[in-house]
Amino acid sequence: MKTLVIAFGILATLGQSVLAQGKRVPASAGREEYIEVEKNVKLHVTDLGEGQPVVLIHGWPLSDAMYEYQYQYLVRKGFRVIGITLRGFGKSDKPYSRYDFDVFSDDIHVVLEKLKIENAVLGGFSMGGAVVLHYVTKYNAAHVSKLALFGAAAPSWKQREGFPTGIPAEAAEGLIKQTMTNRQDLIAGFGAGFPAKEGNISKNMEKWLENINLEASPYAITESITALRDLDLRPELSKIKIPVAIFHGVYDKNCPFVWAEELNKGLKNSYIVRFENSGHALFIEEMEKFNTELEKFARK
Repeated sequence: MKTLVIAFGILATLGQSVLAQGKRVPASAGREEYIEVEKNVKLHVTDLGEGQPVVLIHGWPLSDAMYEYQYQYLVRKGFRVIGITLRGFGKSDKPYSRYDFDVFSDDIHVVLEKLKIENAVLGGFSMGGAVVLHYVTKYNAAHVSKLALFGAAAPSWKQREGFPTGIPAEAAEGLIKQTMTNRQDLIAGFGAGFPAKEGNISKNMEKWLENINLEASPYAITESITALRDLDLRPELSKIKIPVAIFHGVYDKNCPFVWAEELNKGLKNSYIVRFENSGHALFIEEMEKFNTELEKFARK
């Protein structure tokens, strides 16, 4: 009899335990880390926090992981911060497909539609700056109320008529060839050239950026930089009416500061935030200023 009582007691305890687990409130906010933008193509999305949305698009050949320190800051300042990794990069799918600015813009639009985002601040770094400019003109600023450009590879990456400060055609072709013949050394050198001067970011930071870059699809790297070579955004600038903040490092070797001045001329409702001690890595070289200026722009 005593044995039966003990047995029933154990069963009752187990039953209560199962019931308690069944009533457990999910710890997740119910947000998806991977969002399907078309059949067989999912993008990696970092989606943190609550409040005013700030949507961030990475540069070439990085991923949304580059914004680690912006996520940490903005989420604690009352923003919902969303980083989208473009197809072909980081943890997003890497299908055989087109990798151009129409496709990237279409994918961003699908993500913002699915997440029901409205009145977002949309920011883009380097090639991502060109992506967000094209998105805003293609979709008439759908889901977006403000635009932020960080060291943007725009309005034209390549030198062309009327834009003598672009990358010379031979240099652009040489870089594209390197993506197909010497990608690892290209990426290592690219990361080392990010800061204004040696020591502005630590060797560990350089290695971190290099590791993110190496996650990208080699095919996507080549196709997207080729698409950037062929992109001229100058005719699109006058169509953009929303407020634009242009963040740019004075000593940027990858995207010269004069490009920020050209953007400022072409974007009527824009202003420049100068990063006096930064090169292309302004988001970590002057992290505190970058984060506080982005917060200030988002709150305006």
